[in-house]
This record gives sequence, C-alpha cells and structure tokens, in this order.
Amino acid sequence: MAEPKPLRILVADDHKPTRDDVCQALEGGETFDICAVAVDAPQAVQAALRERPDVCLLDIRMPGSGVAAAWEIAARLPNTKIVMLTVSDDDADLFASLRAGANGYLLKTMNLTRLPAALVGVCAGEAAIQRTLVARVLDRFRGREPRWRQVISSEARGRRMTSREWEVLELLAQRRSTAQIAEELVLSASAVRVHIASVVRKMEVSDRTALIELFQRLRS
Repeated sequence: MAEPKPLRILVADDHKPTRDDVCQALEGGETFDICAVAVDAPQAVQAALRERPDVCLLDIRMPGSGVAAAWEIAARLPNTKIVMLTVSDDDADLFASLRAGANGYLLKTMNLTRLPAALVGVCAGEAAIQRTLVARVLDRFRGREPRWRQVISSEARGRRMTSREWEVLELLAQRRSTAQIAEELVLSASAVRVHIASVVRKMEVSDRTALIELFQRLRS
C-alpha cells in the first residue's frame, strides 16, 4: 500500500520569527511539506499558483492584505484550503476572511503544537476556527432573522436576492457609505454600486434612501 503523500503547505507572513515558528511546528515528520514561503499577498498568490499547495496559511496583516490574497487564491485554486493565522480577533477580520473563502481562522496566540492537527482536519473537510470565535459565527448566523427576510421577499413579488446583495443591504441600512461597504466586503466601489442598483430594482423603490426606509420599516 502506497504511503500517503505529505500535505503541501504555503506559509505567508511578513514576520520572519512567526514564519520560522510555524515552519518548525510543521516540519520534522512526514505529514507536511513546506512547499513555499511568502512575505506579502502578491508573493503568496504567485507562489500558490505556481505550487498549488494543499493549504495556504495566510497572515491577515501582511503587506497587500491576507484577505485579498485569500479571495484571489480561493477563486483560482478552489481545491486549495485557506487558513488565516493572525493576531486579530476582530469580527470584521473574521467575517471578511470567511467571505473570502477561508476554511479556517486561527489566532497566533494558539499553542502551535496544535497547528498540525488543525491543518490535517481542514484537509479532511473540517473547519479550523478558534473556539473563542465559534460563538461569534453562530451569533452572526442566528442574527439573520428569516422572519423579516420573508416579508421583504413577498413584497418584492418573490424576487430573490443573492447572499452578497443581502450583505450589501444590511451594511447600507447601517448608513455605511459605498466606500465603507466596499472595504468591509473586500469589493470594488463599482461592484457595490451594481449590487445596490440590483436591490433597488428588485425591491421596486426609487433609490437607496427609499430602500433603506423600506428595509428598516420591515425589520421593525
């Protein structure tokens, strides 16, 4: 029976001591092969496209943005798993990473001896999310209130909105600007405007102001 091939890992972090610690945690056995290291987002994307690793381990705050790298890698290498390794436990970073296609979100405060098991689990189809953050994901999911979504759907004569349009609408209702929504969802400003125009059309209102008023009235 053939021996299982080692999992090929790309490590991207601009902090050399962290890169060294991560590599040390994964080396020393036959489970992993560090196929590439990178110090910024462009390097991470290029290395991922060249090496086609099983897992990309990305730092969020590296130059060029780990979230931006995650978007690009997830779009071009759908079979590659993406795990964020970061100091940030901020909700905005967590959910931006998950929207970008990350399969895991781990904090650098974790005991790195647990990292190998987490990456093996990700490759087996599991999610690798720090326990302290799981509750936030559940709260976010529970807070989406299907009650008022159904009401809006009926007023829109059964026209369904995409999940991205829902995200844009929710942020728009928080009085976020186009630029702020674009930054939050890691989209271009033009893409946000296209989504808003689509929702305005589906909801049969005159403009975004009327859209916000309808949205807030139906939620109350």
